[in-house]
Amino acid sequence: MIDLRKYKGIIFDMDGTLVDSMGAHLEAWKATCSHFGYPFDSDYIYGLGGVPTYQTAIILNEKYGYKGDPKDVAEYKMAARARMDFVPSLIEETFAIFNHYRGSMKIAVGTGADRNHAEKLLTHHGLLHQLDALVTSSDVKNGKPFADTFLSAAQQMGLTPQQCVVFEDTDIGQQAAANAGMDCILVVKGKVQY
Repeated sequence: MIDLRKYKGIIFDMDGTLVDSMGAHLEAWKATCSHFGYPFDSDYIYGLGGVPTYQTAIILNEKYGYKGDPKDVAEYKMAARARMDFVPSLIEETFAIFNHYRGSMKIAVGTGADRNHAEKLLTHHGLLHQLDALVTSSDVKNGKPFADTFLSAAQQMGLTPQQCVVFEDTDIGQQAAANAGMDCILVVKGKVQY
């Protein structure tokens, strides 16, 4: 087990880090890109994991020079995801870390998902009531790669940024952790990179 005893709190990203849901998000984005005429690049979209859906729509408009209404794009993507009959499983390695440290340090989830989606998913897996803090895209003005999500999680746990470690699966999430002044451990395809 990874030794995290120098920290007082862990902040997990949710999608792709604690919960294996990125496949469903990619399928929803594929349908959305097709509907609105954006080119679909799976690796690029995966790299935007953690960015709120509305902001991702803005990024796609800028990248491809489109003028789609970000609100319409975001709503379509969320509806496409909601139509899927898919409940993602927990990622075994990060869930083991969650369970190992649950009693000895504070734990939060800091996600680019909206609050409703995050609460449903975390409740389904019995995790919501075990958290000391949950920060979603609904709770911050600036999503990842800005530091707001992780700084808010630390504040809600009563900890300084230096007392926290973040688990993330994307470069944007790592940037957010660095911007928050926190150490970050990368999770690649469900495996923790020590």
